[in-house]
Amino acid sequence: MDNWETNYNPDQILNIIIPIRMTSEEKIRSAFENKNWQEIKVTDSWQIFKIMAEFVDGFEKLAKIGPCVTIFGSARTAETNKYYQIAVECGKLLTDRGYGVVTGGGPGIMEAGNKGAHTNGGKSVGLNIELPFEQFHNKYIDHNKLLEFDYFFVRKVMFMKYSQGFIVLPGGMGTMDELFEAITLIQTGKIARFPIVLIGKDYWSGLVDWITSTMLNKEHNIHAEDLNLFRLVDTAEEATEHIFRFYEKYVLKPNF
Repeated sequence: MDNWETNYNPDQILNIIIPIRMTSEEKIRSAFENKNWQEIKVTDSWQIFKIMAEFVDGFEKLAKIGPCVTIFGSARTAETNKYYQIAVECGKLLTDRGYGVVTGGGPGIMEAGNKGAHTNGGKSVGLNIELPFEQFHNKYIDHNKLLEFDYFFVRKVMFMKYSQGFIVLPGGMGTMDELFEAITLIQTGKIARFPIVLIGKDYWSGLVDWITSTMLNKEHNIHAEDLNLFRLVDTAEEATEHIFRFYEKYVLKPNF
């Protein structure tokens, strides 16, 4: 049996449990350093337990919340931006019909979605991610519905598993990641289909045109029916109505 006291000093043990924040250059250098078996076994084993803990905590808390729709978008969107106001309206319309609202828990569009739900008396959920610089949770999340994550992939599983629909407003790389992962999982049959709505034709039309002209028509890398996996609209009313209609045809309604 390994003797931690013999092989590691207290600082090393603490760094395994609570990893030191490294710079990008330090991470690159570390990746090329040879590690002994003891370092590999202890570090990787502890990381597995940490990942498992995030999954268990997320599953236990989100399973109790009921049907929700996730609102995605940029953390950098100002309150004066029209898309912020649209996200607020989405939150209100969804909670009017009994759906909870889930966001990434941060500022910008995420804050707006939570604000619309919270001020309307609905359920407001935040799945916050710990980032070195910019992410902090917003004040419109219900106090018992804020979850904190270290791992992006665990957080994305929660979005996919506990959302009955995605509303995607203008955002950056993270928003694109979440959008295309959902489309990919539905396209490949890994999860059941649910409605995905993009809001903002001015913002998304260039991407949709490229997908149609290059990915589909020129390179034939997708099927024409894959374009039906998402809907492009301009207003909160159109977005939420698309979600409501999707579930009405299955005679499904929120149960809380």
